Amino acid sequence: MTHKSTASTKRIVFTALMAALTVAGSALRITIPVDIAGTTSFHLGNIMCALSGILLGPWYGALAAGLGSAIYDMLNPLYISEAWITFLTKGAYGLAAGIICRKAGWNYARATIATVVGALTYAALYLAKTYFYSGMLLKGLTAEAAALTVVTKLPATTFNAVVAIVFAPILAISIRTALEKNRLTLD
Repeated sequence: MTHKSTASTKRIVFTALMAALTVAGSALRITIPVDIAGTTSFHLGNIMCALSGILLGPWYGALAAGLGSAIYDMLNPLYISEAWITFLTKGAYGLAAGIICRKAGWNYARATIATVVGALTYAALYLAKTYFYSGMLLKGLTAEAAALTVVTKLPATTFNAVVAIVFAPILAISIRTALEKNRLTLD
């Protein structure tokens, strides 16, 4: 087995691990009923989406974040019909974070910036999906009612983003330190 194939196998294994952790983080949630919007959730999945991009880079990070989040949706009858959208929006979270951290030598500040960029990217896509797809297209809401639905999602979206911004960089540095101490890389 060549070094290149070993590196590819290792990267695939780490991608699958991060996807599994994203499913688990997404399952650790508190769901709150909201009048017009249905429900909203506080969860830990966004931490894993950010970590996927930071640790694995843009493409594998996008795959891990998107796949893990979509698998969570496919396991829940409430979310299964939107799993494909979740794959794209959460994949964008990992992609954005990974783009910021794709160069070697990232640190806490860069990991924090990557998480902020990933969180903002995801929030914009999620809220647009809530407005256009879930609100106007599926539920046939007026523009005003769809906008109200978006407003009801803002507290949970903001909370999930802040939790990821606080914890993902800390975990990324801790994981990277542990890997380096054991002479392991994700390449």
